Amino acid sequence: MAPKPKPAPSQPTPRPALEDLFTTLNRHIQASAFDNVVKFTDQILAIAPDDEDALRCKVVALIKNDHVEDALSAIKSSRKQLDDFHFFKAYCLYRQNKLDEALESLKRQARNDETMLLECQILYRLGKMDACIDIYQKLQNSKVDNMEINSVAALVMAGRSSEVQGMLDSLRVKATSSFELAFNTACSLIARNKYTDAEQLLLSGRRIGQEVLMEDNLADDEIELELSPIAVQLAYVQQLLGRKQDAIEAYTDTIKRDMADESSIAVAVNNLVSLKGPKDVSDSLRKLDRLKDKESQSFRLARGLDVKLSAKEKEAIYANRILLLLHANKIEQARELVSALPDMFPESVIPVLLQAALLVRENKAGRAEEILAQFASKFPEKSKVVHLARAQVAAAAGHPHIAADSLAKISDIQHMPATVATLVSLKERAGDIDGAAAVLDAATKWWSNAMTEDNKLNIIMQEAASFKLRHGKEEEAAQLYEKLVKSQGSVEALVGLVTTVARMDVDKAELYEKQLKALPGLKGIDVDSLERTSGVKHVEAPRVGVSETYEEGKNKTKTKKKRKRKPRYPKGFDPANPGPPPDPERWLPKRERSTFRPKRKDKRAAQVRGSQGAVVRDKHESGASSNTSNPKSNQGTSKGSGHNAVSEQTKPSSKSSRKKSRN
Repeated sequence: MAPKPKPAPSQPTPRPALEDLFTTLNRHIQASAFDNVVKFTDQILAIAPDDEDALRCKVVALIKNDHVEDALSAIKSSRKQLDDFHFFKAYCLYRQNKLDEALESLKRQARNDETMLLECQILYRLGKMDACIDIYQKLQNSKVDNMEINSVAALVMAGRSSEVQGMLDSLRVKATSSFELAFNTACSLIARNKYTDAEQLLLSGRRIGQEVLMEDNLADDEIELELSPIAVQLAYVQQLLGRKQDAIEAYTDTIKRDMADESSIAVAVNNLVSLKGPKDVSDSLRKLDRLKDKESQSFRLARGLDVKLSAKEKEAIYANRILLLLHANKIEQARELVSALPDMFPESVIPVLLQAALLVRENKAGRAEEILAQFASKFPEKSKVVHLARAQVAAAAGHPHIAADSLAKISDIQHMPATVATLVSLKERAGDIDGAAAVLDAATKWWSNAMTEDNKLNIIMQEAASFKLRHGKEEEAAQLYEKLVKSQGSVEALVGLVTTVARMDVDKAELYEKQLKALPGLKGIDVDSLERTSGVKHVEAPRVGVSETYEEGKNKTKTKKKRKRKPRYPKGFDPANPGPPPDPERWLPKRERSTFRPKRKDKRAAQVRGSQGAVVRDKHESGASSNTSNPKSNQGTSKGSGHNAVSEQTKPSSKSSRKKSRN
C-alpha cells in the first residue's frame, strides 16, 4: 500500500492592511459602536503597538462606553505616553471621584479651554467655588457651550447669589433661554428668599423643558426623568412658602413613582423626612435606608449618590439620620455614625453639634459643653453657632454662668434686644445682679452711639430702668426715666418716672405728676376727701352657738351631694337604642320562673306489660329504693341541670346585667 502523501503546511492567514482596519474603525466610530472600536484598535495595536491614533481611539472609546477603569489601565500600560493622556487620565480619575489625583494629573497638561473646563468641574466637586468662578470668568470670551449654566451654579454654591443677575446681563442671556439655566437661576432666587419668583421661574423652566425634549422625540418617561430635579425643587419652594401638605404630596409622589434620577430621589427623601420630623420615626428611617449602600453594614450613602450629591446635601442626609436615631433611642447606631462624620466633613460645624446632641441625650451635658468649648477655641471663625449651642445646653442643664459666658463671646449680637434680655435673665438666675446691670449699661451705650434707622435705644432704656427699679437702684432708674421722658415723651416713661421719684422725693414726684393728663372719668371725684375717709368699716359676723354650728355642720354633711359619674356602657352598646329590656326574672332558677313549663311525663312508663302482680310492683319499689339510697347524687344532678339552664337563659342579657350593676 502506497504511503499517504503528507498534507501541505497551512499558510498563515494574511493580516488585513492597516488602511482597511482604519477604514472599518472609522465606520464604527461614526456609528458610535464603541465595543467594535475597541476591538479594531486592538487589532491595529497588535500590528503597530505605538500607533498614536489607535491608542487615542481606544481610550476615548472605553471612556465613552463607561469603562473608566479599563481606560486608565490602557493609559498606564501604554509604552508611549501621548500629550493628551494626562487630560484623559484626569477625566477618568474625576469620574472615579479621585479629585485630588485628577487635579494633580491635569496640572501636567497644557492649559486650554478643555482643561480649564475640566478643572472647573473638579474644583466645583471639591467645594472650591471661588477658584471655580475665577476660571469661568476667564472663559467668558471663549465660545464654550452652556458655560452660563455652570457659572450660575457655581455662584449659587459659593453663596454669591446676588451676583447671578449681573452675570447674566453681562453675557446677554435670559434666565429662560434653557430649562437648566432657569433651574439654576431659580436656586439663586431661593437663596435670596424670593420664593414666589423662584416658583414662577421653575414653572416656566418645566414648560420650556417639556417643549424642547418633545422636539427631540424623547419618550414621556425620559422627559419626566430629565425634569425630575425641577419637580423636587418646586416641592421645596412650596415647603418654604408654608404649603407643607402640597410639598409632602409632591415628595411622596416622586418617591413612589420612582421616575427620577437617584440624586433627585435622595433630595426628596431627605426633605420629606425633615418635614415629618419626629412623627413616624420608623418609616422615616426605612425611607433613608433606600439611600444606603447595600454592601455596607453601617449607614453609608450609595456610591452613585456619594459622587453626585454636594457636600451640603450629603451632610444634611447624615444629620437627619442621626437625629432620627436619637428620637428612636438607637444610641449605639447614632454614636457609630457621629464618630464617622468628622472625617467625612472635616471643615463643617455639624459633626460637633451632633456629637453634643448625642451627649445631651446620654445625660452628659457637662461633657457636651466641654467639647463645644474646645471646638470654639480651635476654630474661632466658626465659633458663633457653637457658642449658641453651648449656651443652650448650659441653660437647659442649669448652668447659667456657662450659658451667659458663651453668649457674651458672640460680639456681633451683644447689643440686640433678644441677646440683652437673655443675658440679663441668665445673670439674674446666677445671682450676678451687677453683671446684669453692666450688660444693660453696655447695650444702652451702644445704641446711644449707633447711627441706624431702627434704633432700639428707647426699648433698652425702658428695660434697664425697670430692672434697676426692681433691684433697688432708684436714682439710676430715675435718671433713665428722665432721659426717656425728654427724648420720647411717652406716658409709660412719665408714669415710671413718677413712681420711681415718689420713693425718694414726693414733692418732685408731684411736679412730674402734673405733666400727666387728667383722666376724663375722674373730674367729679374729690381725691382729698377720699384720702380723708376712714375707708370701709370692718363688720364682724354674729357669733353662733356651738350646738347650732354643730347642727349646721351635720346638716351640711347630710346634704352633701354625691358626684355624678358618667355611666360606663359595655363595648358596642348604644344608649340611644338599647333594644328590648332585660328579663326581670333572669336571676331566678328556671323552674321558679313564670314562663317555666315542666316536661310532660312519659305515659308509656305507666303501661302495664306482662301479667299483673309482683313484677311491676318490684320495679316501682326498686326505683324508689334507688332514689332514697342515693339522694346526694340525684341532688347534685338536679343542681347541675338547673345551673346549666340558668346560664343558657341569661346569656343574651349578660351585657344588660353588667350595665345595671355599674349604675
